[in-house]
Amino acid sequence: MLEGNNLECVRGDRRLFRDINFSLEAGGLMQVQGPNGSGKTSLLRMLCGLATPAHGEIRWNGVEIRALGGDYYAAMTYLGHLGGVKDDLTAIENLRISSALGGVEIDEHKAHDALQHMGLGGRELLPAKVLSQGQRRRVTLARLLVCGTVLWILDEPLTALDTTAVKLMQGLMEQHLEHGGMIVMTTHQEIEITAVATQRLQLA
Repeated sequence: MLEGNNLECVRGDRRLFRDINFSLEAGGLMQVQGPNGSGKTSLLRMLCGLATPAHGEIRWNGVEIRALGGDYYAAMTYLGHLGGVKDDLTAIENLRISSALGGVEIDEHKAHDALQHMGLGGRELLPAKVLSQGQRRRVTLARLLVCGTVLWILDEPLTALDTTAVKLMQGLMEQHLEHGGMIVMTTHQEIEITAVATQRLQLA
């Protein structure tokens, strides 16, 4: 279970949100919504431990995430909207390195299979700088196929994806939820995902 209790976010002299409460269980999806500047990315960064709430606590299975340290990070994968793809590395190299940084070592064969599944067959050995924005995004999202984590925290995962890739991601997320995974995500695009429980968290 992932819980947020009375969360507050302050940036400079501006409060982005306060009194945010939620509880997400296995198989559950939470879509974080709100206009630009409302704190969606800030909230996701709090949930993955990259930022600290001005007030409140984030708990994983009843324990504050800062007390869990590596045990929490081993159960969670965060994909930011920037992607982190390096231009001079091939798609395979990008996937292997980003996975290793997330604590999962994969060989070239597994990376190849994940990229092929994401529709990048034949482009695995190309440097990322020659790929389109949509293809670069697929390289980033391929991490979800190899990470093996329960909790996915996804900031605008559908950015730059075409209709085919959006459907592919929809199927990938539904499969993850069906197997007891959990997803917290932001998106400006409409996507219908079947989940045990779906909740929408609106930031004003």
